[in-house]
Amino acid sequence: MLEHAFKGSKNYWLLLGFWGIIIAMGAGAYAVQLRDGLTITGMSRDVSWGFYISQFTFMVGVAASAVMVVLPYYLHDHKAFAKTVILGEFVAVPAVLTCMLFIFVDMGQPARVLNVILHPTLHSVMFWDMSVLMGYLVLNLLIGTITLDCERKGKHYPHWLKFFIYLSIPWAVSIHTVTAFLYAGLEGRPFWMTAILAPRFLASAFATGPSLLIILAVIVRKISKFDPGEKAIRTLATIVTYSMLINLFFFLVEAFTSIYSDMPHHLHAFEYMFVGLHENGVTYDVLVPWMRAGMVFSFITGFLMLFPGIRWNLKVVPYVCVFIICGTWIEKGLGLVITGFIPSTLGHITEYVPTAPELMVTFGIYAIGAFVLTVLYKIIIGVRERRAGYGADAQ
Repeated sequence: MLEHAFKGSKNYWLLLGFWGIIIAMGAGAYAVQLRDGLTITGMSRDVSWGFYISQFTFMVGVAASAVMVVLPYYLHDHKAFAKTVILGEFVAVPAVLTCMLFIFVDMGQPARVLNVILHPTLHSVMFWDMSVLMGYLVLNLLIGTITLDCERKGKHYPHWLKFFIYLSIPWAVSIHTVTAFLYAGLEGRPFWMTAILAPRFLASAFATGPSLLIILAVIVRKISKFDPGEKAIRTLATIVTYSMLINLFFFLVEAFTSIYSDMPHHLHAFEYMFVGLHENGVTYDVLVPWMRAGMVFSFITGFLMLFPGIRWNLKVVPYVCVFIICGTWIEKGLGLVITGFIPSTLGHITEYVPTAPELMVTFGIYAIGAFVLTVLYKIIIGVRERRAGYGADAQ
């Protein structure tokens, strides 16, 4: 089965080479960070979590979204997902890997990661978050590898695997719930301290992850002879639609509570995101254009997905999904984390802007995830094409 990863067309090797170049550049930037410390980043005493943790939060949602194909297929026997479920499970693997790498680089020194593992603090939410992520990575690797290998051999997966399949469903929910608890449990950060944060995280995850899966499924259909199924893609589009609407509803509920109550500590966060804050004659609004663009993307795409002629059009819906991902990334992978620190607990405003080395490390981590995803999908396509009798390797 692994042999499919080592043979392919020129385009396949060029793509892996492209990811490899970005990985090498990211590794170089990380070497500078190891030498000079986190001072090369835009983080400070007042903003102690930045771009790394923002991307970690976003990618946990992408990883958790695999449950949206696992649950209908294995629990409700939704046969339309028969060819798609493996794509979702193998999206979760590189997504969890990138999550763990973002935690790794954010801690500054590798020894600090070992401290979390070797000397666990059981009341630390970070310890439990790392634990559930590692468990989810193992579950998806186990389920995906065994089911694909059994398919290659033309037999049903073993009965004992059902236990791990069913376990992966609540586990997927738990990884993003625990991530939300990282923020919601900090009483000194009013913007994060809300009971609706975990539901918001899950709703955005179930919009973003299936959007990515739709894009990947359409690409797979185009570059190979393996067809994940038009009905499966349309079902995913319906899931994205309802999840996106729920996510927007949760955002509006949170905005109403903060704005209507007129409590300064809650109101300042929304002011900073959308109009900017003023202090001593200085306007702090670095996030404003980003957040406005993110909201425009989210509301327009949420509206467009209401129309079956758009969400079921395989030529249009991938582009809509791109903007859904962009909107959610801005709101959740950029605005949420940074805004929680502004203003500080003492009322000061310290803006955060990621530095070039910080961005390069981030690109390198994403390239690692993309490299792993490319190889995993190459294996899936190879197995499926051979089973279908085509015999040729994918592009």
